[in-house]
Amino acid sequence: MLIGVVGKPSTGKSTFFKAITLAEVEIANYPFTTIKPNHAVGYIRIACADKDFATQCHPRMGYCIDHQRFLPVDLLDVAGLVPGASEGLGMGNAFLDDLNQADALIHVIDLSGSTNEKGEPVIAGSYDPINDVLFLDEELDLWYLRLLNKGWEKFARQVKQENANIFKAIAKQLSGLRVTEDIAKEAVKHLQLSDVIEQWNAADLRRLASYLRSVTKPMIIAANKADIAVAKNNLKRLQERFPERMIIPCSAESELALKGAAKKDLIRYVPGNGNFSYTASVSDVQKNALDFIDKNILQQYGSTGVQKVLDSVVLDVLKYIAIFPGGVNKLEDKDGNVLPDCFLMKDGSTALDFAFRLHTDIGNAFIRAIDVRTKRTVGKEHLLKHRDVVEIIVRK
Repeated sequence: MLIGVVGKPSTGKSTFFKAITLAEVEIANYPFTTIKPNHAVGYIRIACADKDFATQCHPRMGYCIDHQRFLPVDLLDVAGLVPGASEGLGMGNAFLDDLNQADALIHVIDLSGSTNEKGEPVIAGSYDPINDVLFLDEELDLWYLRLLNKGWEKFARQVKQENANIFKAIAKQLSGLRVTEDIAKEAVKHLQLSDVIEQWNAADLRRLASYLRSVTKPMIIAANKADIAVAKNNLKRLQERFPERMIIPCSAESELALKGAAKKDLIRYVPGNGNFSYTASVSDVQKNALDFIDKNILQQYGSTGVQKVLDSVVLDVLKYIAIFPGGVNKLEDKDGNVLPDCFLMKDGSTALDFAFRLHTDIGNAFIRAIDVRTKRTVGKEHLLKHRDVVEIIVRK
């Protein structure tokens, strides 16, 4: 799984990326600070299964704090996109193509309206962040259209001459964007396009590109700079304008500050929490900054929003669930580590899917599975639930 972080320059995109990954990236308030894509690991948060068994886990990957398990996810931060990116402006084509393998996108916008369409600083509230949502949708749609149009006339003739399966042909044309035959079939059906591909006009191709983009690159909006005064009104306007979109207010600078203070042992802070506690004496300047975050972000929104954005894109948008391998009689591995592993799998995965995820040999030798919490035996078609702890029984 790969999550792409996108947006125009100077929205706080790189700050967001650093806040969620703690990766060392260049941050500055001017366009195109990021030129090459940054690749790092972030962590989604779930309630750990260890609490249900009155024990403490020992994660092999990620970490656990106060029975909150943090699971690794790959993230990619590409350079800021500007209007005309799909036509190559601002090196747009290169930046868009970096996103080919992304499963979903986090669109970081400046909720305060303090950066214009080019990413240049302006007076807070003078620019409408609604434009940023519309602009990125447009550029991504045009990006898909560019790839779809590439050699389209020759492609359409070949499909006709060979009497080829149009869904398979479309999937092949856009295979780099993870368009499958099933997705292509659903798109043609949803848009009520003709089965005769050469009858499609430019408007049909545009609608097809937009639909395929929405399915293969689902997106969540991280409404950043929520701590600035005008942000709350802009958030309401965004939610009214895009009621179907998932929009989460956040403050990347606040999250980065809290994690920095926790790293220095000044405070105790669990990412995603709506509070923190002091663990050491701090200067007046530090206390004022932390109290500002507490009053203007944590008390207003319940958290900085940064952790919620990543959790939501993986668990709600992509619909992944977390499954723990474990035994009814023993939760430890051979080294004594309790519940060391946890795997993210697509919702709808079965016990047999999980067995194969553990190892091909385990899947091939599958006999049955056991729900460790209920001690109930289940078969290979049993649908797993989020936070299940499962023991796989195999042939010896």
